[in-house]
Amino acid sequence: MDVLYWIATNIFGTPAILLGFIVLVGLMLQKKSTSQLVSGTFKAIIGFLIIGAGSDVIVNALNVFEPMWKEVFGLKTSSLGSFMGQEAFNAKFGSAVTLAMLVGFLINVALARFTRFKYIYLTGHMMFWTSTIFAGVIVHAAGTGVPVWKLVVVIAVILGLYWTFQPALVQPFLRKVTGNDNIALGHTSASVALLAALLGKVLGNKKNDSEKIKVPKGFEFLRDSNVITALSMGVLFLIGAIILSTKGTPEAAALIAKAGDQNFIIYSIIQSFTFAGGIAIVLMGVRMFVGELVPAFNGIATKLVPGAKPALDAPVVYPYAPNAVVLGFLGAFAGAIIWLLVLGSTVSYIFVPTMIVLFFHGATAGVFGNSTGGVRGAVIGGFVTSTIVAWGQFVMVSFLISSTVPDTAMWAADSDMFIIGPILHFIAKLFF
Repeated sequence: MDVLYWIATNIFGTPAILLGFIVLVGLMLQKKSTSQLVSGTFKAIIGFLIIGAGSDVIVNALNVFEPMWKEVFGLKTSSLGSFMGQEAFNAKFGSAVTLAMLVGFLINVALARFTRFKYIYLTGHMMFWTSTIFAGVIVHAAGTGVPVWKLVVVIAVILGLYWTFQPALVQPFLRKVTGNDNIALGHTSASVALLAALLGKVLGNKKNDSEKIKVPKGFEFLRDSNVITALSMGVLFLIGAIILSTKGTPEAAALIAKAGDQNFIIYSIIQSFTFAGGIAIVLMGVRMFVGELVPAFNGIATKLVPGAKPALDAPVVYPYAPNAVVLGFLGAFAGAIIWLLVLGSTVSYIFVPTMIVLFFHGATAGVFGNSTGGVRGAVIGGFVTSTIVAWGQFVMVSFLISSTVPDTAMWAADSDMFIIGPILHFIAKLFF
């Protein structure tokens, strides 16, 4: 048990190590030289860590952006009542979560080996958070006295099935995005990606592809994804900063104080460039680790799971439609503002529009929506994302996980978890 716990925590619980290990095994199975083993493994790990570094940059910018817009609308964080919280939950159920993650991964590999669904889920950090949220739902439904072995078994089976069939459902649409069948999407944004692709096909216009937008020569800079990301976020940061500068509330003053001696408006604009820089770093890391992972994965696919495809993190699709990434996020942001006001005025729930989720899920939905519905499909995909996230967060925090980790669900839970959560709650009521 201790050995399994160590493996689950240090190998499967550390995404960079997991991916490096996968690359190493793949290259070894292909009998590559020592030089190739070291180079491929190290570059895959470094590339993945670059993604983490870029994500940290994005998160730091969003940690300014999110409270800024909460204060613009005068929203206050309401009390969640009595609950365990992430730290206490990990102390009691952390071993169950990690063991379930390990067993779930082994089920995924077995299904890929013996069925026609040849997808192996490799997004390690999402594996962990999905396991945690699912455990939180089951414990809330069944009570804290739930047997650990039963908790591990149920979560592992659900995870193994989810990690196998989620990429399979998305793959037909992913082929439209990438133009090939080399990789799969292994991410909890799959549900909004599917909805975006379907709605884009019905409501969008494929001929108006976001990547083929013609602009006057004086505006050709808009073709550069880095520039358009900085520009769009810059406008949003600027508007928020100006509004906050006119408010005399203590909260606004505290936010403005973060700029130190620098003018708050200039400080906010710099954050928009920082955000764009983070996106650029993420994309560089994706290209680096995918460039090593896919060839190495062929070794595993050939030897252990013939025909298998790696299911990877959401940013793998961003380079295929960088303009759609921005459009998807803008659609998600606009929808988040709408639902923030609607939820507050109708059910008195303070929706936390976590920009991390809205960006990564909205961007993914934007790429898929664009593949079937062009610009309109990308924006619709973003709006669908905000709808799922806003109402999903309300249902999850209020009813499905309120006694365990509602705090975690407000930032680490997202699209697929919100959709699977009620189903898991129902299963827990039946079997526990």
